[in-house]
Amino acid sequence: MWLSLAFLSATLLGFYDVAKKQALRDNAVPVVLLMTTIISTLLFSPILLSAELGWGWFDGSIFCFEPQGWQSHLKIIIKSAIVLSSWVFGYIGIKHLPLTIVGPINATRPVLVLLGAFIIFGERLNLLQWAGVAMALMSIFLLSRAGKKEGIDFVRNRWILCVAAAAILGAASGLYDRHIMKELEPLFVQSWYNLYQAAMMAITVVIIALCNGKEALRWRWSWAIPMISILLSAADLAYFIALSDGEALISVVSMIRRGSVVVSFACGAMLLREKNLRAKALDLVFILIGMLLLWLGSRG
Repeated sequence: MWLSLAFLSATLLGFYDVAKKQALRDNAVPVVLLMTTIISTLLFSPILLSAELGWGWFDGSIFCFEPQGWQSHLKIIIKSAIVLSSWVFGYIGIKHLPLTIVGPINATRPVLVLLGAFIIFGERLNLLQWAGVAMALMSIFLLSRAGKKEGIDFVRNRWILCVAAAAILGAASGLYDRHIMKELEPLFVQSWYNLYQAAMMAITVVIIALCNGKEALRWRWSWAIPMISILLSAADLAYFIALSDGEALISVVSMIRRGSVVVSFACGAMLLREKNLRAKALDLVFILIGMLLLWLGSRG
């Protein structure tokens, strides 16, 4: 069950990346983040209000959770800060880089999660899963070569560094999720962390406006903005439920989620008409082989 949910989450994340790219085309990153976090909060507000106020609208369903104490809320606040920091860097990177570059970089994020899972949780991978990780590492090398053809230096380009920072913070979030999902209900985490993120972004936008003026927060309405919230909320819900399964491996779930690159790559090629696709496609093949090997390895 957790594997199926991981693949569902990956598909939704692919379309989420496409929505981000479209929404950021004419909009400032802080404004898009503020609006998407507010919309996500509104989407989950019925669940949150029902549980916290005891209205019982969703009793007996998966959309129900028990209220928790301040210690649990503190853990979610920490998660919100980590995720939001990752998003800031990731949104800046995807705004300035081709989707066919950003997607494959994000697809290698589970390698970082793997190292953390070894150190913190003592997880071990079998031979097939290790082979999948090797394919992911090879994809990093191939992607850097493809990027040079578009004038993108993986070492010196600041937008690449932003995506790298987002990947590191995202890996930290994945490891932290594995820790808190052992004791917290998925809907409790998702409902409250949306609210905390919206509050953090509201404070951030106010500070930016006071320091740099409204010009730094330009925006134009796009239907891609609410789609970001809808797609991400659905992807995260599938992800949290998958991690709540005691048999789930965070290293495997995170790697499968990076399979979202298939959707984002296809949209970058067909809808956005991005360049140098042949070289990037080879990188994509290595990523897909890695996904398959991990999946085969996890079946045993």
